[in-house]
Amino acid sequence: MPVLTITNPATGAQLAALPGDDAASIAAKARAARAAQPAWAARALAERIAIMRRFRDAVVAEREALALTLTQEVGKPIAQSRNELNGLLPRLDFFLDHAAAALADEAVFDDPAMRERISHVPLGVVANISAWNYPWFVSCNVVVPALLAGNAVLYKPSEVATLTGQHLVRLLHAAGVPSDVLALVVGAGEAGAALLEQPIDGLFFTGSVATGKRIAKALAGRLVKLQLELGGKDPTYVRADADPKTAAESLADGAMYNAGQSCCSVERIYVHATIHDAFVKHFLATVDGFKIGDPMDETTYIGAIARAPQLAVLDAQVADAKAKGATLVRGGHRLPHQAYAPTVFTNVNHTMELMREESFGPVIGIQKVVSDEEAVALMNDTHYGLTAGVYTRDEVAARALLARVNAGSVYWNCCDRVSPRLPWSGVGDSGIGLTLSTYGIQTFTKPKAWHLRAP
Repeated sequence: MPVLTITNPATGAQLAALPGDDAASIAAKARAARAAQPAWAARALAERIAIMRRFRDAVVAEREALALTLTQEVGKPIAQSRNELNGLLPRLDFFLDHAAAALADEAVFDDPAMRERISHVPLGVVANISAWNYPWFVSCNVVVPALLAGNAVLYKPSEVATLTGQHLVRLLHAAGVPSDVLALVVGAGEAGAALLEQPIDGLFFTGSVATGKRIAKALAGRLVKLQLELGGKDPTYVRADADPKTAAESLADGAMYNAGQSCCSVERIYVHATIHDAFVKHFLATVDGFKIGDPMDETTYIGAIARAPQLAVLDAQVADAKAKGATLVRGGHRLPHQAYAPTVFTNVNHTMELMREESFGPVIGIQKVVSDEEAVALMNDTHYGLTAGVYTRDEVAARALLARVNAGSVYWNCCDRVSPRLPWSGVGDSGIGLTLSTYGIQTFTKPKAWHLRAP
């Protein structure tokens, strides 16, 4: 059997050596899930909801220990790990509060001679290949509503966050989810590839564009529901009428939180020329206040880059921007604890990689623009389309601008925000399908049409 080694990115210390899954063990888990799913779906929804409430209670009870594990294996500052677990609770509450209505049968036509109904039937056995940057958020966006909807789940956490994945599965099993209904798959790329070979009814992936495209290719020709939550190069425009200090403080956090390792991190900033210099001044002052260091320090804001190979990506973007004439005003280098210095460039343009390809690190380019038209054109000059934002005092102008931007989520005077009440989706290379909202519950079902004629 393969062995998966888990290492603390900030210290290099080995945390665990876990027995991994091979093709045979994954196939066995898939067979067991298939056999167990009908009985799980036959349980009353109220019973499945009660199980998820017990899971929520267990997360609360073990929150500090879970945060510690998260920080140790992905290098996220401990305060931000706690934030993730605290932020998970309202997401769980949304699913618990809205599952019954979202999954209820719908009466769409009534006539003395004919009634029409829609029921929401579970897909069956679904596979989830999850991400490491927010493993509680991203995993529970799939696992929890999929289970509530009556599916069995083959869950492969990222190899970078497998200890957290183990905790998630342990707590769900303890809450009452049968072990065959939720199966943990341990491993890296080989385990993911073997999972794709199974006779699944849906595949839900969160991760890179490159891996998402490989998954789509692997499933081509199979009639399997496919959802891909991929990357972004999320832009924000600061209009001439915005408060430069307020916008700068908000956007610095949006760009640098979790060391920029967020799917919806601010990755490109366009600022109107009339307030550009003031904005940059306040942005740098905010960044200079971010404490960098040991993720276990309660006051650390910038922690480790979770995956060491990403450091080379950031180095390459910095070198490319310098070579093409950008002005480096902060950072641009590696730090101890596998961290990267918060890096800010001005005088950037779209010939540079840091304005075109996902950074997934604390690196940002700030570009001066002279009009709303120029800003919108630049925001849409991308093959991604996850989020986009506008800072302005004028709501009418903001709504008009954001309506023209190709993105799944748009923000007025805010950024880097996810709500369980709203669908999370992207366009272009940011993916297909959605999670969250009531649509993110129904996505784990297929509609069944009922034509009922009285005798």
